[in-house]
Amino acid sequence: QPEALESPFYFLAPEWFQWPLLIIASMAAIIAAQAVITGAFSVTQQAIQLGFIPRMTIKHTSMAAGQIYIPVINWALMTAVLLLVVLFQHSSNLTAAYGIAVTGAMLIDNFLLAVVLFAMWKWKWWLSVPLLVIFFILDFAYLAANLTKIPQGGWVPLLIGLTIFTMLTTWSRGRKLMRQNMAESTIPLEVFTKSAHNSAARVAGTAVFMSASGHGVPSALLHNIKHNKVLHERVVILTVVIEDVPYMDDGDRFAVEDLGQGFFRLALRFGFLEETDIPTALDKVRDCGGPFEIMKTSFFLSRQTLLSADKPGMAIWREKLFAWMLRNAASPMEFFRLPTNRVVELGSQLEI
Repeated sequence: QPEALESPFYFLAPEWFQWPLLIIASMAAIIAAQAVITGAFSVTQQAIQLGFIPRMTIKHTSMAAGQIYIPVINWALMTAVLLLVVLFQHSSNLTAAYGIAVTGAMLIDNFLLAVVLFAMWKWKWWLSVPLLVIFFILDFAYLAANLTKIPQGGWVPLLIGLTIFTMLTTWSRGRKLMRQNMAESTIPLEVFTKSAHNSAARVAGTAVFMSASGHGVPSALLHNIKHNKVLHERVVILTVVIEDVPYMDDGDRFAVEDLGQGFFRLALRFGFLEETDIPTALDKVRDCGGPFEIMKTSFFLSRQTLLSADKPGMAIWREKLFAWMLRNAASPMEFFRLPTNRVVELGSQLEI
């Protein structure tokens, strides 16, 4: 059977079993594709929580934890699949790209294993190093053998990885520069509370001002004083902290500091797998000047417009990339599940 040379594995099955085998293989491919999609959603959510990529719209498809849908990622995966089909035409042409992708992922897993062994499991060096050396030698050899396939399509996973890595590091670096510049220009909160109490009229109600750092006065609060010249009876400086753990115990979720004069500093801690639902979390806070009535609480957010500094903190092209990512980030109102009719956004300019 000369035709068997084209697909020897397929023709190993009896002729009567080839159609059932095709159905089973198709179902397995569908399940594998769904695993990739679900994994992409989960990893993206964790990257957002850890501050490596901008906020995105996340839709919860079920009451069960982890059942999420991210439209941007879904469309990006579809576009990538269509481009790969057009580029490679036939599945046999994917072997070079697949080989580098798999061996590269195996090598990265070794670095992650090293972190786990030394930082988490606290293994002795004489026990962990020989094990890691064996894995690194094998995986380096596999990757080196596949690097010869770069011209035949192996450049595709390398380009995808480099693009994603550039976006992750650019966003992380840009956010760090923003926090540094805001910290340098901010007023200490303790100083502000003493002066603002006597210089602004107080009105009934609760105002929550979102703050990225938890130190200093949020720009939204300064702009509110400047333009509206009023302060609410209770002013809460709220900081959302994403910890390097999947979930936080309720006993460790809240940290409240009474600053006097009706000012409070509140930190809400979430694990990187948790939904950052601020109204639900505030319902459980009791030591912050009384319970929160969400529909009687005003939430003030800052929206920054970036300007290039005289001495930029990173390359101009990375600044432009960061500014584009910032403009296209999902609204914090939607990300933090804030009621739309209780949110006020105040703009400001910031140099990086």
